Amino acid sequence: MTSEHTLSIRALLASQPVAALATLHGGDPAVSMVPYALLPDGRFIVHVSALATHTADMRAHPAVALMVTAPLSPDVSPLALPRLSVRGQAAPCPPDAADHAAARAAYLARLPDSEALFSFGDFSLFLIEVQSARHVGGFAQAMSLTATHWRALHATE
Repeated sequence: MTSEHTLSIRALLASQPVAALATLHGGDPAVSMVPYALLPDGRFIVHVSALATHTADMRAHPAVALMVTAPLSPDVSPLALPRLSVRGQAAPCPPDAADHAAARAAYLARLPDSEALFSFGDFSLFLIEVQSARHVGGFAQAMSLTATHWRALHATE
């Protein structure tokens, strides 16, 4: 992975606080939208309501996927939009978990307007450990990342 790839991935993640979240719902794929933040080690943080189907889906089937895309631009073909798709494992991060305080702080640093949601009893944090990722920086600019590559990308920040 070149420094250009690293910078492109970091820029995309820094500029887009929302991802499409794919879960298994009753054995069928389902996609929803979630705001997210990242821990320094590259784990995604999502803060979700127990009322949302994706929360029950992650509890029943922790295998998930996320996709982050750059916004549409009139001068860029939709097929050339930078994007990152991630395959990972979701796990609840309850208030007594070792990572909870850091995850909450990172989430609120990125999404300060969500602070009130932490007082709602049905909202909880989930951490998504990245197993693999695919970055497309544009036409003919695709690369795959292993979990090791993903962690290394975040370790050098």
